[in-house]
Amino acid sequence: MITTSKRLEGIGEYYFSQKLREIDELNKQGQPVINLGIGSPDLPPHPEVIRTLQEESAKPNVHAYQSYKGSPVLRKAVSEWYKTWYQADLNADTEILPLIGSKEGIMHICMTYLNAGDQVLVPNPGYPTYRSAVKLAGGECIDYDLKEENNWEPDFEQLENIVSGSQKGAVKLMWINYPQMPTGQLPGRQLFERIIAFGKKHNILICHDNPYSFILNHHPMSILSIPGAKEVAIELNSLSKSHNMAGWRIGVLCGVKERIDEVLRFKSNMDSGMFLPMQLAAAKALQLPKSWYDEVNAIYTNRRKKVFELLDLLQCAYDTSQAGMFVWAKIPAAYKTGFELSDEVLYNTRVFITPGGIFGNAGNEYIRVSLCSPEEKFAESIHRIKEFSPAVKDK
Repeated sequence: MITTSKRLEGIGEYYFSQKLREIDELNKQGQPVINLGIGSPDLPPHPEVIRTLQEESAKPNVHAYQSYKGSPVLRKAVSEWYKTWYQADLNADTEILPLIGSKEGIMHICMTYLNAGDQVLVPNPGYPTYRSAVKLAGGECIDYDLKEENNWEPDFEQLENIVSGSQKGAVKLMWINYPQMPTGQLPGRQLFERIIAFGKKHNILICHDNPYSFILNHHPMSILSIPGAKEVAIELNSLSKSHNMAGWRIGVLCGVKERIDEVLRFKSNMDSGMFLPMQLAAAKALQLPKSWYDEVNAIYTNRRKKVFELLDLLQCAYDTSQAGMFVWAKIPAAYKTGFELSDEVLYNTRVFITPGGIFGNAGNEYIRVSLCSPEEKFAESIHRIKEFSPAVKDK
């Protein structure tokens, strides 16, 4: 009998992978579902980015394997982008590692640094892939709570208690993510400074996942802009959200040379680099002016107003200052969990919104709505929910 490896024990199929199959079945019944769940940008990249890909792909000498460290052109563009937007200095030759998506980078980091039984601090609520990658690498996830009353920031007293209750050196990594997903909480400089000090005090590698910093946010931040951060922190970034290039799978790991070289030891055994024309197109994307981000955010601003209207119909509570391409909202008291509200809306209105519990049990009383649909889809969702809203309100 063929069996799966023990490392897959406790690792289920990704929630959205399962849910999309269910949505497909509902679609086949003749009542199309409006999917407001997944953060996959529906807008295209800038025309110049597409043009660069087309022109470079037509050249005969760009189809070979590429450097494991990525094109110097792309690394230089990343360095300049970090300097321009984050005021962070990165050596293009030694401190930047292009990746085939930052989600893959999460796995690379866990496989590079974790031995069986090593502990990792994981945010609750937080991106589910942190937990999966830690487990697949043989590590142990230790939740640290993010709470609304604490502005979705870590409770440093809790963090100290976790470390003091573990064997010395057992906690190897800490995953953080600001602007935070799913809550949309923006970082402040003081928060990053406290996290860096905590990492230094306990010799914990701080892994900052930073794909949302340009969406509905006028002041993008990188943890690497904080003095001394490179001693203890690395950062993942991505063009998926900021440049509408999710399907291109272009990410980057930034950090001090030693960390880059360590992760490269694992990564170079897993892939053979990215298609060169895609790297050159990505470099073009990173050179876009402020007007690009302003145009994208103007669209998301209008969509977010529609989402607020939708959430008002569902009697949910939310913070209007959230960043990122989602809106995080607390469910009304009539519902026990976001799963219950999500399913009720899906089965009665054919509108799918994400239950907050998929991000950890701290998200059980919340839902998340994606901004990655055109305004007419939100208008239709509002129309459907209005027809159903009396049942929602009377529940």
